[in-house]
Amino acid sequence: MADGNENPYASPQTEISAVKPLAQRVLTENTLFYLKGAAPWLRFIGVAGFIFLGLGAVNFITVLVAFQNMSVPGFESLGVPFLLGIFLVVEIIGLFPAVFIFQFGGKLRAYLHSGDEADLEQAFKNNKSLWTFTGVLTIIFLGLVGLSLLITLPAAAMSAVFG
Repeated sequence: MADGNENPYASPQTEISAVKPLAQRVLTENTLFYLKGAAPWLRFIGVAGFIFLGLGAVNFITVLVAFQNMSVPGFESLGVPFLLGIFLVVEIIGLFPAVFIFQFGGKLRAYLHSGDEADLEQAFKNNKSLWTFTGVLTIIFLGLVGLSLLITLPAAAMSAVFG
């Protein structure tokens, strides 16, 4: 109480300082160092994902030809459409993370060379898309595991009782 005119019962007052918006903050040298170290690995993992998808396609064709040349009962009616469906689902699921990782690394590399904030923003947009896709996929798989437990546990119990 510097002067006698202040109200001792008044609410405390704090001075409000301007907070810089996140977009105007500068990346530190350490952050740039870590991004420079991560960018080549991100592109490598993206390319490796594409290579694995290509190898998966070759593997699928090889398995398909091998099964057609063997006499596997029921393969003609169920085998080809079933295997094709599984293959397509796996390839499509695998394509999204590979694309997001590759684009994240590419835009990160572009930002490190140009310093253009739009490249950095696009890089982290791809990163967000990768983790959103991974999270949704995880939820789907958890749901499938739960559903399979709901189906198999009663069947196992009935098998134990009546089997």
